[in-house]
Amino acid sequence: MNFYLTYIIVGIGLFAFAAIFALFGVYAERKVSAFIQDRLGPTETGKFGLLQTLADILKLVQKELIIPAAADKLLFMMAPAIIFIAVYMGFAAIPWGPGIAPSKLNLGLFYIFAIISIETLGILMAGWGSNNKYSILGAMRSAAQIVSYGIPAGFAIISVVMIAQTLNMQDIAAQQGILSSEKIKFLGFWDVSQTGGILAWNIFRAPHLIIAFVIYFIASLAESNRAPFDIPEAESELVSGFHTEFTGMRFALVFLAEYSMMFLVSMVSVILFLGAWNTPLPNIGTVHLADWTTNKIWGVFWIAIKALTLVGIQMWIRWTLPRLRVDQLMNLCWKVLTPLAFICMLISGVWRLWLM
Repeated sequence: MNFYLTYIIVGIGLFAFAAIFALFGVYAERKVSAFIQDRLGPTETGKFGLLQTLADILKLVQKELIIPAAADKLLFMMAPAIIFIAVYMGFAAIPWGPGIAPSKLNLGLFYIFAIISIETLGILMAGWGSNNKYSILGAMRSAAQIVSYGIPAGFAIISVVMIAQTLNMQDIAAQQGILSSEKIKFLGFWDVSQTGGILAWNIFRAPHLIIAFVIYFIASLAESNRAPFDIPEAESELVSGFHTEFTGMRFALVFLAEYSMMFLVSMVSVILFLGAWNTPLPNIGTVHLADWTTNKIWGVFWIAIKALTLVGIQMWIRWTLPRLRVDQLMNLCWKVLTPLAFICMLISGVWRLWLM
C-alpha cells in the first residue's frame, strides 16, 4: 500500500510542478518577448503583471468545451490528454539529484525517447479528429517534423550513450562529477575524477559532443514545435494549426504539454551534455569547491538552474529568429544535422575505443 501511495504522491508532485512551471513559463515568455520587442508585457494584473497568467488560466477553465459538429468526437476528446500524458510520463525517468529520481530505470533514456514519441500520435488524432483543414495540415506538418528531427536527435543521444556505456540517466549524470565510480578524462587524456567541476562534463570529456549538443538542442526545438520550427502552428497560415478547434481545458492541456516539453528536453540536454546535477565548480588545491557543492540539495539547484537557462534560450530564439519554410526545415534536418550527428556517433565509437 505504501509503495503505491509513494508513486501517487510523486505523480501528483510532478503534475503540480508541470502546472506551476507552465504558469510562470508563460509569464516569463511574455516578459522576454516584450523586452526583445521593446514593449512592457503584462503590467496590470497583480504586481508587475504576475497574476496575468493566472487570470488567463481561470478564464480558460471556465470556457465551454465545444466539439465541432463534423468532428470525430472520440479522437477529438482523447487527443489533448494523449499529447499531455506522453510528455508528462517522460518526467518519470528524469534524475533531479544524487539518488533523486521518480523511477530508477536502467533503460531510462530509451524510455524517455520512446514515450514522448507518442505525442505525435496525439497530434495526428487532434488534427484528424477536428475535421478542419487547418488542423489536418498542421498535424501532418508536425508529424513529419517530429519524425524527421528524431533522427539527428537520436544519433546525438547515441553519441553520448557510446561514451557513457549506459542508458541509465542516473549513471550518466554520476559519471560527470566527483561521485563517478570510474576515471573521468578531460579531452580523453587528463584525469579529473577528483577535480570535478565543469571539466568533467560530457562536452569536455569528449569535445565532439559539443556539436552533438548543438544538434540535439536544435532538434529538440523542432520536436517541441518551437520557433523557428513552429510551422505546425503557423498563425499566419493555419490559424493555430492542429489545436485550432480546441477550447477550454482541452486547449489548456495542449498548452501545458508544450511548456512541459520545453522543460523536459532541456533536462535531457543538461543530463546528457552539461553535467546533470553536478556542480560546475572544481576542486582547486585545498579549496574543495566541488565537494562543498555536491549533495542532494545542491544537485537539485544545479540541474534546475541549467535547465531553466536552456528554457530561457528557447524563449530568446523564438522571439529573435524568423520561421523557416518547410523546404528549409527539411534541408536542415536531412542535409546538415543528420550527417553531422552520424559523424559524431562515429567519433564517439573511436573515442571510446582508443581514448577511454
